[in-house]
Amino acid sequence: MSTKDAQTTILDRPRIGPRQLFFGGRWVEAKGGKRREVFDPSTGRAVTTVAEAGVPDLDAAVAAARKAFDQGDWAKMSGRERARILLKVAEVMRRRTDELVLTESVDVGKPVTFSRIVDVQTVIETYEYYAALAQVKEGSFREVPGGAKAYVYREPLGVIGAITPFNFPLILSNTKLAPALAMGNTIVHKPASETPLSALLMAEIFAEAGIPDGVVNVITGPGSVIGEAMSCHPGIDKIAFTGSTEVGREVAKAAGAAIKPMTMELGGKSGHIIFGDADVEKAVGAVIQGIVFNTGQFCMAGTRLLVARPLYDAVVGALVGALPHVPLGNPFDPDTVIGPMVSAKQRATAEEYCRIALEEKATIAVGGQRIDKDGGFYFPPTLVTGVTNQSRLVQEEIFGPVLTVQAFDTEEEAVTLANSTVYGLAAGFHTRDVGRVHRVAPQLKAGIIWVNSWAILDPSVPFGGYKQSGFGRENGPEELNYYTQIKSTVIAP
Repeated sequence: MSTKDAQTTILDRPRIGPRQLFFGGRWVEAKGGKRREVFDPSTGRAVTTVAEAGVPDLDAAVAAARKAFDQGDWAKMSGRERARILLKVAEVMRRRTDELVLTESVDVGKPVTFSRIVDVQTVIETYEYYAALAQVKEGSFREVPGGAKAYVYREPLGVIGAITPFNFPLILSNTKLAPALAMGNTIVHKPASETPLSALLMAEIFAEAGIPDGVVNVITGPGSVIGEAMSCHPGIDKIAFTGSTEVGREVAKAAGAAIKPMTMELGGKSGHIIFGDADVEKAVGAVIQGIVFNTGQFCMAGTRLLVARPLYDAVVGALVGALPHVPLGNPFDPDTVIGPMVSAKQRATAEEYCRIALEEKATIAVGGQRIDKDGGFYFPPTLVTGVTNQSRLVQEEIFGPVLTVQAFDTEEEAVTLANSTVYGLAAGFHTRDVGRVHRVAPQLKAGIIWVNSWAILDPSVPFGGYKQSGFGRENGPEELNYYTQIKSTVIAP
C-alpha cells in the first residue's frame, strides 16, 4: 500500500467522528453545546470535533465518579474480582489494537509502527501487570502492648482526577488509570485538548470490558478551565498530573491549597553521557533513538549529549552523517521513524530555540528548519554544537527533536554537567567499565538511569522525577502507594 493510500484509508475511517463526553456510563454533549476541532498533525487539517466541557460538566463527571465510589460495587470488590475485569480490558484492547493504533497516530502524528509496538502494547501489558498486583494488596498484623491487636491495611483513596498530556496519550493516562482501578478507585480523566481521541476510545473499551458505570469518566475541555477546576474540586480526592513544570506548578498550588494529595510527573532535560571507553556505534544509535523518538516530544528524551573529548569529533561526525537519513514523513507509512510534531505551536517552539542558538553563537550542524510537507507540522532532527552550559538550549525543555552536544574531560565533570539543570527525570551513560556504572549511577540526580541504552521502560519499573521534574512514581508496585491510604485498626483485648 502506498503512503497516500495508507493515509486515505485511515483518515476516511468512520471511527474518527464527532465525540461526546463520557460520564456515568453514558455519552453526553457538553452542557454549553461547545465543540472543539481535533487536528491531524500530518496534514494540519481538522479530522473531527469533540465536546468542549465547562465546569458544570466537570461537576457532573465528578458526581458520577463519587456515586460510583461511595455507592457502587467497584471499591467493595475483592482484588481478584477487579483483576478479572482489568484482564478483560487488556483482552478487548488486543482485539481492538488496529483501532487504537490508528486513533493514536491520527491524534498525535506518531508513526503507526511505534503506536503499535510501543504505545498500545505497553498499555495492554500495564493492565495485565496491575491485574496481577490487584490480587496481592499488602497489609500486616501488629502486636500492641497491653494485649491489643492492630491491623494495618490499605484502602482506595476515592475519586482520582487524572490530567494527562499530548505526547503519549495512551501510555501516560493508563499508567495512572490501571493502578488506580486496581486499588478500587474511581476516575475523572481529562486528556490533553490536542489529543483526546484515544481516551474516548478507551472509555468504550472500559465499558465493553465490564468496568461499572461511573468508575471511569472522560471529560474533554481546556486545561485552563477544566484542569484548574479539577485541581481544587472538593469531590476529587487526589490529582495525578503529567505535563510541563510550569503548568504542574499551578496545579500543585491549587491542589495544595485544598490539602489534596497529588503526584506530579513534569518536565525533563536529560543528560546522555558517552564516556571514553564506550562502544561508539552502539552509543550513537542510542543517542539517535533518544532524540527522534516521538519527534523529541518525550519528557525523558536524551536532549543533552555529553561526550568525552577524545570521542567528540567522531560522535558529532557520526550524528551529522546519520540524522538526515532517519526516515521522516507520513506517520501512516510503516517505514516512518519520525512523524510530525503534534501542533504548529510545538513546531514553532522548536524553531524559536534554533533562532536562539544562532543568537548565542552556537552552530546548527544538522536540521534547524521546518520541512514543508503535506501541510503537516514537520521538523527534522536537529544537532546544535558550540553551546555553553548556560545556553537556554541546554537549560530549558524544548520538547522537540533538538539535541545539544558538549565535550567533557573527566568523569566528575560529566556528572556535574549532567546534574546542572533544574530537572531530574532521566539520565543515561555509555561505558564498558562496570566500576564506573556503580560509581556514576548513584551520583546522577534522576528518577531513572539507563546504562548502554535509552528509553527502556516496563510497567514493572518505576519512573519519576527529582528536583523540578516532579514527585511520586509511576509504574511498578511502588505506584500503588499513591492510590491508597493506610488505615490502622487497633482492637483492645
